[in-house]
Amino acid sequence: MKVLFMTGSHPRHAYMARCLEKAGVLSALVIEKREAHVPSPPEGLSAELSELFVHHFQKRQEAESKFFSDAKLPEVETFDVTKESLNSPETQAFIRKINPDILMSYGVHILTDETLNAAKKQKWNIHGGLSPWYRGTITHFWPSYMLQPQMTGMTMHNLTQEVDGGAIVHQSVAELVSGDGLHDLACRAVMSLGEELPKVFEAVKSLDDVKKFPQRTTGRLWLNRDWRPEHLKLIYQTYNDKVVDHYLKGDLHNRKPKLNRQF
Repeated sequence: MKVLFMTGSHPRHAYMARCLEKAGVLSALVIEKREAHVPSPPEGLSAELSELFVHHFQKRQEAESKFFSDAKLPEVETFDVTKESLNSPETQAFIRKINPDILMSYGVHILTDETLNAAKKQKWNIHGGLSPWYRGTITHFWPSYMLQPQMTGMTMHNLTQEVDGGAIVHQSVAELVSGDGLHDLACRAVMSLGEELPKVFEAVKSLDDVKKFPQRTTGRLWLNRDWRPEHLKLIYQTYNDKVVDHYLKGDLHNRKPKLNRQF
């Protein structure tokens, strides 16, 4: 089975590419250059919120450096793009040249119909969130904000124009470890799926073997505009980035996610 992986340029993306290589399916890469790992605070924030904003993204950088420090991109044929050139004719020509069994995306911007149609077989997306409850953006933040850290996970699903709404191929959840902050939990979610990818592809030796699980409820689609720096106060001031510890101690409601899996 031949996978063309379209992904971002952050450490977690390189880690997932390595996991596909370990599964023996990675054929080529399209790498989108992503934004700075620690962005500048938006203009107009108070000094308190600016400090929280920088602290939040520095914690993300520290966590990814800790969990994915040795994640280097595999040495396969690679095509580099930006957000603006992601859906260019040149990208589409590269996809047609590789002619993958599966075009898989993770951490890139929305792919147009023209780009998707360049791949003639299966199209899957890796989504950092459990669909249908956490579809859309920033979906490793919202479970902890909603005091549901156990709902932090990953979904691999059919890639369609409906955001994170295609039939599910496989899901996994993060291990809950005492002392972990929000970004540690997010990294463990990425690792959970990465570690399972070899088993997933062992279970689906051909595309005919793939089990698909339609999403039967709309769940919740989280948008970029839903998030504000003020949300950081609950994580870092109210809970001191210890939502996981509160859950493990039994302080929070114990709702178990129902997962769709290949094995």
